Amino acid sequence: MAGSSVAAVQHNFKHYPSLSLLPSSHSTFCGTKFITSIQYKRKVCQPKGALNVMASSSKKILVMGGTRFIGIFLSRLLVEEGHQVTLFTRGKAPVTQPLPGEADDAYNAFKSKILHLKGDRKDYDFVRTSLAAEGFDVVYDINGREAEEVEPILDALPNLEQYIYCSSAGVYLKSDLLPHREVDAVDPKSRHKGKLETEALLESKGVNYTSIRPVYIYGPLNYNPVEEWFFHRLKAGRPIPIPNSGLQVTQLGHVKDLATAFIKVLGNAKASKQVYNISGDRYVTFDGLARACAKAGGFPEPELIHYNPKEFDFGKKKAFPFRDQHFFASVEKAKEELGIVPEYGLVEGLTDSYNLDFGRGTFRKAADFSTDDIILGKSLVLS
Repeated sequence: MAGSSVAAVQHNFKHYPSLSLLPSSHSTFCGTKFITSIQYKRKVCQPKGALNVMASSSKKILVMGGTRFIGIFLSRLLVEEGHQVTLFTRGKAPVTQPLPGEADDAYNAFKSKILHLKGDRKDYDFVRTSLAAEGFDVVYDINGREAEEVEPILDALPNLEQYIYCSSAGVYLKSDLLPHREVDAVDPKSRHKGKLETEALLESKGVNYTSIRPVYIYGPLNYNPVEEWFFHRLKAGRPIPIPNSGLQVTQLGHVKDLATAFIKVLGNAKASKQVYNISGDRYVTFDGLARACAKAGGFPEPELIHYNPKEFDFGKKKAFPFRDQHFFASVEKAKEELGIVPEYGLVEGLTDSYNLDFGRGTFRKAADFSTDDIILGKSLVLS
């Protein structure tokens, strides 16, 4: 890629030498407590929760996606762990971007080690040809939605060591018994049915795969209006409209904890052909989430307005960013089998998100209070 320090994999499929391990034994995301560790021949003192990677375990890794949110944090960790990382993207967005508050030298060091393969993953012939020519040990599929998008990757890489897939807890069938566990029934009519079909494909092909099912993900650079939806209203000093009682229970997981989980399953024999729910280990009500966001951003206690969604017609607009039901999953399997324990509590994680993103004046979507005004207008009439 001319004029860029991001190394590009050209269409002549030039092979690049493996990246060497980074000289530093520890690294952090902009001063947060997100810590990784690289272990050399001699043992070093490891911080609590550190991830160890032997020099001999450096892999040639392909990340499908990787330019947004989860992929940004995951690719950082993979490079820091000493792996050669190639991002497969359409090239419509910058291949890399600095983390909020990241020093220029740290960002440039990361950027110089990222390789880029430009293409459309739905161009199956190109996927087969380009991936077969490059050869990869491991694939992280962050943006795969349909099984047919995955099959060409498997065809191109018959000696693939591991396929690590980002699925969704949205695949579970709605149930009166909660939390959702990995063995629970799934919904073949779910809007995430493509992810279910992908898991089934990986199983049927005998691939060494690991599937991660996050619940709601939050954190800096989130492109979904999760915490941002609340922060907009808190900053504007507006009441927060919440459907029904506000006691619906849900669950959020921090993006950095999710990235850590993706690293923990890499090369882990216990994770072979397994599915794991990944999220925070505490649950929260909608009302509690609103108050947690206020605390994270240093705002006063918010005014909460409850409404019955059936009494309103919002057209195609979404009045609330969460599904109006209890929705949460057990993360005990990941804890017990892989030792994955979330580092971020809810308020702490929301504070991290606010300080590194919204509190800096950055957000993905501008505030839209049109549905709020409909709800509040009717509430005023009723009162």
